[in-house]
Amino acid sequence: MNGAFESTVERFGPPRHHTGRAILAGVDGSDTAMRAAAFAFGMARREGGRLIVAFVCRPALGPAIAATVEHDTAVQLYEEIREQIRTAAEELEVPVSFLKTFGDPYTALRDTADRSQVDTVVVGASQKAGHRFAGSVATKLIRTGHWPVLVVP
Repeated sequence: MNGAFESTVERFGPPRHHTGRAILAGVDGSDTAMRAAAFAFGMARREGGRLIVAFVCRPALGPAIAATVEHDTAVQLYEEIREQIRTAAEELEVPVSFLKTFGDPYTALRDTADRSQVDTVVVGASQKAGHRFAGSVATKLIRTGHWPVLVVP
């Protein structure tokens, strides 16, 4: 488990462009998030921009055994997504920074977008019914109002 809970940034694809747009895509392995990442890749490629892909893990809550299973699942998911992002960056020739971080997805994406001075945030639409009342990550990002937010169904 050493290093598994550390935030990391890896770079894939060609060297970063100093010009062009910066686009942030949040991924969690869901179908809508992966479609959002694909859309963001196309957008970055067309516009000659750079892409930041953020994988946000929520801290494990609950008993130690459940937390260990949840951690192992998150590590496996991270590795699968990391490989997909690396492959796409190389094939599409898009400079990508792949960020692994921990915490609340809204807070992590908001802070990453602000720190990286992105031009656009791209996320997948939530498929959870409860988000109609409590608000999804996408809705919270839109309400922040710092950057345009594209929500991919």
